[in-house]
Amino acid sequence: MKIGVLALQGAVAEHIRSLEAAGAEAVAVKRVEQLDELNGLVIPGGESTTIGKLMRKYGFMEAIREFSAQGKPLFGTCAGLIVLADRIEGQDEAHLRLMDMTVARNAFGRQRESFETDLDVKGIDEPIRAVFIRAPLIKSVGEDVEVLSTYKDEIVTARQGTLLAASYHPELTDDYRLHAYFLDMVKEAAAAKA
Repeated sequence: MKIGVLALQGAVAEHIRSLEAAGAEAVAVKRVEQLDELNGLVIPGGESTTIGKLMRKYGFMEAIREFSAQGKPLFGTCAGLIVLADRIEGQDEAHLRLMDMTVARNAFGRQRESFETDLDVKGIDEPIRAVFIRAPLIKSVGEDVEVLSTYKDEIVTARQGTLLAASYHPELTDDYRLHAYFLDMVKEAAAAKA
């Protein structure tokens, strides 16, 4: 399985390391035409407004929507979650508008309110280590979205078909099980198309 990490901003190398630890071939994606050779794509953290602007500038908006329409999985972490969302609290315009959820930016506060915690995630046996840095929150989801984990009764991990979203940074720990979960989604999607 060949997985791309959108390399416009954010923790690209860390996601590549985690994907490779989970058994994938991982590549940094800087050009739209690279999407054709991929089975799945990670949209990393960073700054969602900046990522959105760069995606528009380099033609990634329509290309990633088309990638998703082909049934290829997407995984958004932190700012990547915001980019996937259909609705952003306090903003008229969202980015990809692929996942039926409303998100709040920087819901956990500023950089100094960053923290780590152990998180139970549906489909993963033991709790995973989650790093929250200026993290967004999933405020509400549509009926096709499955909530995979919550923190203090707030949604922080969710899945809708071939879309996976996490409020935190799973790539900043040595625990690559959420990346392995995404890899399983990619394998399922590839098998469904075969």
